[in-house]
Amino acid sequence: MHWGGGTVSTPVAAPPGDPAERGLWVGIGGPVGVGKTALVAAICEQLREQLRLGVVTNDIYTTEDADYLKNRGALPPERIVAVETGACPHSAVRDDISANLEAAEELARKARAQDGEPLDLLLIESGGDNLTMTFSRGLVDAWIFVLDVAGGDDVPRKGGLGVTSADLLVINKVDLAPYVGADPDRMIHDGQARREGRPTVMNSLQQDPAASHVVDWIRHLLDVRQPARSGRS
Repeated sequence: MHWGGGTVSTPVAAPPGDPAERGLWVGIGGPVGVGKTALVAAICEQLREQLRLGVVTNDIYTTEDADYLKNRGALPPERIVAVETGACPHSAVRDDISANLEAAEELARKARAQDGEPLDLLLIESGGDNLTMTFSRGLVDAWIFVLDVAGGDDVPRKGGLGVTSADLLVINKVDLAPYVGADPDRMIHDGQARREGRPTVMNSLQQDPAASHVVDWIRHLLDVRQPARSGRS
């Protein structure tokens, strides 16, 4: 496993409420077209047999990401909710988080009413945005920033809040590197240099449809934060 020399840590700040009652909330963000929604689908497909899952997606004017997940059958449709931000997509997960918080809490409430148990894991996917995007710690427990090799292998070196402050940095679509002249190892090295020990991983859903490194990182967070619930079906 290529962790980029990082140390998996548990953030101190977190959304209000007992994690044992509301589950683990994980954000996934990054620029347009880096593969965020496909990564969300892969995570759901790997964990849905062991955990109770929910997803909140963000698009500016459409519900396309939620529709993709529903059409793919990543989760039952009632476990996928779309937020239309109508403006800068990272504002809805960083600044005014009210729409996402409301959607997430309502999804969690309905899931608990249906199952008699809280969700284990809720994924909140941001709309595509630039290197300055972050997630509010009032919305998620931890968050993932996704880049892809086609965006240029100099991007991690340029930094930005997404690169420097995400709990996990994912260098995605590494199978495309030979075709776009990118060096994933350089991206890992440059990202690692910016991240003060937080982990960085490579990912390719063509080569590893299970997104193993990302799923392992989420499992670790579940084990640390919710040991009694992490393996429960």
